[in-house]
Amino acid sequence: MFAADSPRPSSLLPRRCRHEALLTLPAQEAHVSAARHFAADLLETWSVPESERDSAVLIVDELAANAARYGRERMTLLLVLDNGTLHIVVSDSGTAVERPRPDTAPDEHGRGTGIVQYLAQSTEVHQTHSGREVRACLRCSA
Repeated sequence: MFAADSPRPSSLLPRRCRHEALLTLPAQEAHVSAARHFAADLLETWSVPESERDSAVLIVDELAANAARYGRERMTLLLVLDNGTLHIVVSDSGTAVERPRPDTAPDEHGRGTGIVQYLAQSTEVHQTHSGREVRACLRCSA
């Protein structure tokens, strides 16, 4: 037993595990696959289990596709794995309100945010001084 005042041996303290990566790309649909592959490779390196990695990559794909569609100049993907929670943040230089393109069929628009909300434990959308930021959190057993 350890006295309340005595320090605990470091082997008994919980280990803090944090990984972080940032990728900035032009806000163009041609770069969505680069964001998706970046996330997949990185999450594999971080030892995120395959089923959780697949969900995270799908979230990245949907958020990057929206950023490419509605962003004007660039999109940024931030991935942070912090003690079992994966934070996915996609920022773009677009507006907070998404408007369907006139050349897009109604049944092919708007599914991405629903998919993200279904897979993630939480989601948030914020308007920033330079555009829009979408956050999704996913529990991971890495």
